[in-house]
Amino acid sequence: MGNYDALLVLSFGGPEGPDDVVPFLENVVRGRNVPRERLLEVAEHYQSFGGVSPINEQNRALVSALRDELDVPVYWGNRNWHPFGEETVLRMKDDGVARAAVFATSAFAGYSSCRQYYEDIARISIEGGPELIKMRHFGDHPGFVEAMADRVRVALEKIGRPARLVFTAHSIPTSMAAVSRYEEQLRRSAALVSRALGRTEEWDLVWQSRSGPPEVPWLEPDVLDHLRTLDEPVVLAPIGFVSDHMEVVYDLDTEARQLADELNLPMERAATVGTHPRFVAMVRELMEEPQPVACAPGCCLPLTRSPGRTRPQGS
Repeated sequence: MGNYDALLVLSFGGPEGPDDVVPFLENVVRGRNVPRERLLEVAEHYQSFGGVSPINEQNRALVSALRDELDVPVYWGNRNWHPFGEETVLRMKDDGVARAAVFATSAFAGYSSCRQYYEDIARISIEGGPELIKMRHFGDHPGFVEAMADRVRVALEKIGRPARLVFTAHSIPTSMAAVSRYEEQLRRSAALVSRALGRTEEWDLVWQSRSGPPEVPWLEPDVLDHLRTLDEPVVLAPIGFVSDHMEVVYDLDTEARQLADELNLPMERAATVGTHPRFVAMVRELMEEPQPVACAPGCCLPLTRSPGRTRPQGS
């Protein structure tokens, strides 16, 4: 299988109880000069769900499905919470793993969604440990497209009438978007999903989870602003996320749902790909591809950080 003897699922991580929330967020914002009050504001989002992000349980489900799909061991590590990537790589070394594919749970280009995973791999790699090879972006892979189309199809059937299809993804500063293929890849993926559904109607790509001071431009329109412009039923499709983590369940299932109800706007939210069988099979297919080419040195650079200009991103 691509000369790999293991797979490492590398993800963002998330708290699993109220006492985990603040330490987790402190890990996320380390070195970013995020004001304490902003961190505590985001912490309240987690506490409203019992201090638990759905991402870890969904990663456990994905790892279980991958173990059924693959004939090599599957490991799991996180950037910001247990099990940390460092801990997992030590275990892989003890298990004698020599060369592992790394599946990052982000489909598209961008600093946080791609380059930072390369940084994670460099940080957690150890002498005598496994060689870690990050697999490519997969937003245009048929496995991702078909799985997302299935999720959207269910939501369209549930709403039961013609509906506007609105794809959502995490907003990023326009300065970061300018040095990555993030927006381009998302638009291509959305077009492929719409085509897979056999739709000829127009679709929209909007953004969510914007943060930072108002003078710093981010990708727009925001999903809430966009909902206010619609006068027809809508299906929200969180194409920018592979699992229903905090920014999905809070920004879409809580805030967007509340606004849609206030507007008397019929709305359904499509599920993320999660453990869809086609998505799980896609990981195996990625492992069978030739070794991917790493990103160019100038691609997906981070935003120059200054006090108050970044905030913790949920998971």
